[in-house]
Amino acid sequence: MYKIPMAHPIVEMDGDEMTRILWRQIRQELLEPFVELNTEYYDLGLKHRDETDDQVTVEAAQATLRLGVAVKCATITPNAQRVEEYGLKEMWKSPNATIRAILDGTVFRAPILAANIQPAVRTWKKPITIARHAYGDVYKASEIRVPGPGHAELTFTGEDGAVISAPVHDFKGPGLLQAMHNTEASIRAFAHSCFRYALETGQDLWFSTKDTISKTYDQSFKLIFQEIYDADYRAAFEEKGITYFYTLIDDAVARVIRSEGGFVWALKNYDGDVMSDMVSTAFGSLAMMTSVLVSPSGAFEYEAAHGTVTRHYYRHLKGEETSTNPMATIFAWTGALKKRGELDGNEALASFATRLEEACIATVESGCVTRDLAALIGPAARAVNTMDFLREIRARLA
Repeated sequence: MYKIPMAHPIVEMDGDEMTRILWRQIRQELLEPFVELNTEYYDLGLKHRDETDDQVTVEAAQATLRLGVAVKCATITPNAQRVEEYGLKEMWKSPNATIRAILDGTVFRAPILAANIQPAVRTWKKPITIARHAYGDVYKASEIRVPGPGHAELTFTGEDGAVISAPVHDFKGPGLLQAMHNTEASIRAFAHSCFRYALETGQDLWFSTKDTISKTYDQSFKLIFQEIYDADYRAAFEEKGITYFYTLIDDAVARVIRSEGGFVWALKNYDGDVMSDMVSTAFGSLAMMTSVLVSPSGAFEYEAAHGTVTRHYYRHLKGEETSTNPMATIFAWTGALKKRGELDGNEALASFATRLEEACIATVESGCVTRDLAALIGPAARAVNTMDFLREIRARLA
């Protein structure tokens, strides 16, 4: 059987637990029979990250900058319980945070829509794309557990020796300290990515923070966005017939719920993390969400927006049947293959990725779904296990 060739590789980042099982099943059932997969493989499974002192994560991110396109499986961010369970050397940082810090840029997340899955918010008629800043905030924060009474202050020492400081708190007893940071260069890159994406997709762009409370950190985001919009994008937005506006995040939440969708919602790193989960769940499921990190240099990293599905993995280890939704992981692969095809002028590869996505949606709309979607669809649904779902997609694709 003819297989579509790939002239240039993509970076393949393997992951953990049930999504690692899905990764192999998707490869064998939906990709390898049709495409001569050309990948540069990195094992980001937790055990291998521990063995390499997490250097493999850095190498995978650097490879993404070099090759331009990557696809990533979901990975574990270890807590104290995971350190004990896996016998880790230390509590390694989130691999997503490490990769995003190296690539910088913006994470764009949008729901995968199917006609027979109605959003929980009845006014939503069109997809809502979350544009999440992929640098800084709590993901790069420094923290201290305060042991007892004392004075805390925030201090910056310039290269010229100049010192800027501000009081934080006079502790009367034990407490906690956290310091976040961001860079103006990263914020500017984030703004440009959001404006360009809105223009490319022909959607309005909303941006929201809490500048009334965070009068330096959040307000800087607001001012930079407005400056860049006025200088570089206002005319193009007006010509395209789309709008940009800023509002406080609490007002934005109310507006989003009352809206019909169909816009890009730009948010700082942590805000985007929370709101993308809210939007994806309201549209149906965390497993029905695309996610791509776009770096300022033009590198693209596609991933599933959800976790490693630990509960299903433990059932799998017991030999029990699982019905894990693979849609987001499939769409991570199709996004990467489509982008590789576009960059290489490989129309056959890009077309294959599109047809695979269409086969996935057609399967869901036929009523053949995993159990997480069956409850949303109702009596018309036919719930199947993971492999039967993948085989149904393959039959439609073939």
